[in-house]
Amino acid sequence: MATKIRLKRLGKIRTPHYRVVVMDSRAKRDGRAIEEIGQYHPKADPSVIVIDSERVQYWLGVGAQPTEAVVALLKRTGDWQKFTGDTSPSGVKPQPERPNKDDLFNAALAEADEAPREAITKKSEEPATDEASEPAAGDNSGEKAEA
Repeated sequence: MATKIRLKRLGKIRTPHYRVVVMDSRAKRDGRAIEEIGQYHPKADPSVIVIDSERVQYWLGVGAQPTEAVVALLKRTGDWQKFTGDTSPSGVKPQPERPNKDDLFNAALAEADEAPREAITKKSEEPATDEASEPAAGDNSGEKAEA
């Protein structure tokens, strides 16, 4: 049986998630896989690439042919260099650790407490005097219209 290592698409429209799978080369793109050996989430920044190196080496050794997209992923993780014997470094950036939301919230509260506060003042009554003068102007125009 001719096997390929390729991507199986999951996710909603415009939010793709892929699984790196070993499949029969004649099977559908999202058909039944022989084995799932990794994940790829391109929308994350930086993109998430998780591949089981041991299983990839096994399947490449048995003769499974990776697609171009999978070869690009394997080069990034360094698994392709292990298989071919190259010594070039892998191009994967490590995932940055996300800051804890509670810590960010507490820091924002601390900054808000330290900031100087202004006294709350009432609006001035100037707009009220402007409103009173407008009806008087309307009365004058009405008198001119009668004359």
